[in-house]
Amino acid sequence: MIIPILVVIAIVGLWLAGSYNMLVRFRNRVKESWSDIAIQLKRRHDLIPNLVETVKGYAAHESNVLEEVIKARTNAVTAGSLNEKAQAENQLTGALKQLFALAEAYPNLRASENFAKLQDELTDTENKIQAARRFYNSNVLHYNTALEQFPTNIIAAWFDFMRDEYFQLDNPSEAAPVQVKF
Repeated sequence: MIIPILVVIAIVGLWLAGSYNMLVRFRNRVKESWSDIAIQLKRRHDLIPNLVETVKGYAAHESNVLEEVIKARTNAVTAGSLNEKAQAENQLTGALKQLFALAEAYPNLRASENFAKLQDELTDTENKIQAARRFYNSNVLHYNTALEQFPTNIIAAWFDFMRDEYFQLDNPSEAAPVQVKF
């Protein structure tokens, strides 16, 4: 009589441990994929001062555009929550579009090897951010789905597993990479 009870307790214990470990694994994947985005955002933020300095040398009297880029970069670097980061990155993308539109008016700037190299690096970084964002959002989807499915939702509630937010742009038209035509 005691053996069947012990078997049931063992099965329930193994199920609890397995479900808990699965949730931990999903949560850690979300954290890891967010770090990929953070690395690429930092790379983007690090490129911008060099880009601003390069443009400043050719278009010094366009300081309002340069100031907007610097302000947007500062907001992006200091943004706290995921939603604030998405909004700040949207602002930064818009400011960079203005900067590249300004560059079109300066043929010497467009011909600058330094500017072209920075532009290529920024485009590459934008592509990496897009890929990291897709990877992150996929991991968030798996994690949030596991949190909502029965019976793992019970374990998630017991151990205070919380849903994660997707990293999305507010405006889908701003999701396009920065395009520069010379």
